[in-house]
Amino acid sequence: MSVSSFMHPSSTEPSERFLRGQATLSSIHGHVGEGVMRALQEIAPDFARLIIEFPYGDIYARGVLSPRERQIATIASLATQGNAPTELKAHLQGGLNVGCTRQELVEVLMQMAVYAGFPAALNALFVAKELFAELDAQCEAQHSPASHGG
Repeated sequence: MSVSSFMHPSSTEPSERFLRGQATLSSIHGHVGEGVMRALQEIAPDFARLIIEFPYGDIYARGVLSPRERQIATIASLATQGNAPTELKAHLQGGLNVGCTRQELVEVLMQMAVYAGFPAALNALFVAKELFAELDAQCEAQHSPASHGG
């Protein structure tokens, strides 16, 4: 991801916030996060920069909570909103990337039924089910004999 394409128009160098945010985004979401930022850059480059700088450069980079704990909090919040399946899926993947287990993520989503209602928890669980199925299919494809030339 080209840093210069996300810089504030008045800057010639990326800000410390931006660089810290970019590193944090990459550590949680890997190349998927970079792809989202590239897609946003086409329509709203300032918004892409703001996402990198504020949530990832300022909030996620704080040292009090671990990346794992931050993902659990984010996943719980997105599940209760009930209107952000794309973001929820990305953060469920991020949760796995930073050490959450599938069982822990499912438990977090089930817990949300108490506070956000069964429909929100159910929708969130279906997002998790979809992600887990995609990951299982990728794993099977990588380990199939056809993928190893035989």
